[in-house]
Amino acid sequence: MASTTKQRLLDTGLAMLLKHGYHDLGIQALLEATHVPKGSFYHHFTNKEDFALQVIDEYMREVHEGLAASLGNPRLSPLQRARTFFELSRDKYRREGYMGCLLGGLGQELAGVSEGFRRRIQGCFAAIVDRLTACLEEAREQGEIDPQADPRELADLLLDCWEGAALRSRLTRDPAPLNAMLDFYFGAVVAR
Repeated sequence: MASTTKQRLLDTGLAMLLKHGYHDLGIQALLEATHVPKGSFYHHFTNKEDFALQVIDEYMREVHEGLAASLGNPRLSPLQRARTFFELSRDKYRREGYMGCLLGGLGQELAGVSEGFRRRIQGCFAAIVDRLTACLEEAREQGEIDPQADPRELADLLLDCWEGAALRSRLTRDPAPLNAMLDFYFGAVVAR
């Protein structure tokens, strides 16, 4: 039962953090939404910051599952695999009402005020870039991208562009910025 309670708190907390952000997330509202007593919350989490950091960890487990499913698909070329990861993310954003990326949202909200959150979110982005870099290196080896291209720079650029498009998509509640970014990026990196 304890792990179920903790998971319910993490799942509901993720949705609430996406919608409200960290500062507007009330623990009491979370407890009411999950029907969990305050003591149970503090059994699993030392405080609100610990809770949010564990939500980030849970979010990253989902991200890594998506990366593994997309980047590990041997039926697709490396560039198709990379694009598929972002298309799956776009579809997830749509299902969630275009709340965007938890990392991007919390990074914008907290990076300037909390060194702990800044480091954790930066580490999460670095892990995503590492996975994308390996895929783009494979794309370079297979001639899909320019042999002189730096896969790490391309992976950083891809994630940076995605995060900007995710913010715009959240503002417009529309996938158009995400679609335009993917078309532009993957059109530009293809070896000619």
